Amino acid sequence: QVQLVESGGGLVQAGESLRLSCAASGRTFVTYAAGWFRQAPGREREFVSAISWGGHSTNYRDSVKGRFTISRDNAKNTVYLQMNSLKPEDTAVYYCAAGTFSISPNEYGIWGQGTQVTVSS
Repeated sequence: QVQLVESGGGLVQAGESLRLSCAASGRTFVTYAAGWFRQAPGREREFVSAISWGGHSTNYRDSVKGRFTISRDNAKNTVYLQMNSLKPEDTAVYYCAAGTFSISPNEYGIWGQGTQVTVSS
């Protein structure tokens, strides 16, 4: 069974950068697409970005296009989310997920515990 552990969150000022990592256990991780989702207090979990199992396809929500970059290193069983030019509205708990390449959280059956990202203005 694949397990996911996120890291790299923290408190930064607007305009700064963070890189989130999602480390997976289990050799079958390479067969899954991976996604990043986020959830702010009082709001529903929302799609941020996704990457296909081989890394050839990616997708982003409109508000992060040009600022965030998703990537994966299957040799290290790790998915990354590079977040640049962070804005206060990016503040949320960020979750890594493994499943089918999709923007819907329902298509992902494996989830990490989340990492907090806080962007101050």
